Amino acid sequence: MEQTSKRLASLASSQTLAMAQKSRELQAEEIDVINLSVGEPDFTTPDYIKDAAKQAIDDDFTFYTPVAGYPDLIQAICEKFKRENNLEYNPNQIVVSAGAKHSLSNVFLSLLNPDDEVLIPTPYWVSYPEAIKLAEAKPTYIHSSIDTGFKVTPEQVGKAITSKTRMFVFSSPSNPSGAVYTKDELQSLAKLFAKNPQILIVSDEIYEHINYKGKHESIAQFSEIKDQVIVVNGVSKAFSMTGWRVGYMAAHESIAKSCIKLQGQVTSGIFSIGQKAAIAALNGNLDFPKMMTEAFLRRRDTMVKGLKKIAGMNVEIPDGAFYVFADVSAFIGKKTPAGTVLKNAYELSLFLLSDAHVASVSGEGFGNPECIRFSFATSDENIKKALERIQKALNSLQ
Repeated sequence: MEQTSKRLASLASSQTLAMAQKSRELQAEEIDVINLSVGEPDFTTPDYIKDAAKQAIDDDFTFYTPVAGYPDLIQAICEKFKRENNLEYNPNQIVVSAGAKHSLSNVFLSLLNPDDEVLIPTPYWVSYPEAIKLAEAKPTYIHSSIDTGFKVTPEQVGKAITSKTRMFVFSSPSNPSGAVYTKDELQSLAKLFAKNPQILIVSDEIYEHINYKGKHESIAQFSEIKDQVIVVNGVSKAFSMTGWRVGYMAAHESIAKSCIKLQGQVTSGIFSIGQKAAIAALNGNLDFPKMMTEAFLRRRDTMVKGLKKIAGMNVEIPDGAFYVFADVSAFIGKKTPAGTVLKNAYELSLFLLSDAHVASVSGEGFGNPECIRFSFATSDENIKKALERIQKALNSLQ
């Protein structure tokens, strides 16, 4: 008899992974599906990074690694923070994990207690609330919409704070909206959190280099709250290294020590070869992420222009990441050619998959059920074909 823990039973499955699976099933039937649900760059890892991994194999880096990461990788991370973000961290403040998701899980499981409240602006990355629930804490949502640029204000955050509030979690650039908080906006939030030193701020900066506004701004730059901030980042998006599974976090030494204690009992140190590859990535120049960002900017403009041509599609131009988070409220309640009434964005997303053969992800999993996320991390040709299919399918609704 199959038995599931109450802990696991309380979790929802990842909608992004579920849609990817549905797409693969159709592709297995030899149906031409254009996948706009994917959350990873479609570029291959640069050769100089792969060469570093090959060299690591030849040099026999095949044994257990230190729990917090190789010292030379930790040093490269410290130097990266100083060089690119003007942030000072010492090696005892860095923990390397198996991707940014692992870093986030370490943070939640190490620092949250049952009934702690965690503030999460919507839209949010699908795994935030589920990982928080796994830590037996309570996600508390602060709503934003396309009308507010998918960003929240200090006033909204202040109203949501209670005596149980322990943490605030956000991403900038954002997955799924592509929203980017400005320095002034972050400074306003920092002033609020400085008055609430009991609240930790988890800043997910994994899309740092896929930024169409220029310089990335981190909330950790404000000295009055730096000890409250936990920065989470990694090499997956900037260097197209999603499968290498190397993420990292920077925080106060006491927080880093807690995460090391947990990781030592769960995974120990992560993939040795991946760490050596990450050193090459972080110590190299930024030519590759700049090239990718230029390509994504071109694709973004194509995607936004095409979606805006569709009557009823409400689109905010994303300032970062590689997603358009479109408000599709106008299509809810319409009938498909088969006579089915589309009750929500999830059903609309399924309709686009089955009828247009375009995979997307509905906004329910991101906290904004009136939206659908379209990824433009695919070829220009695929984007143009997908837009034609989406327009034709939506025009068929009655």
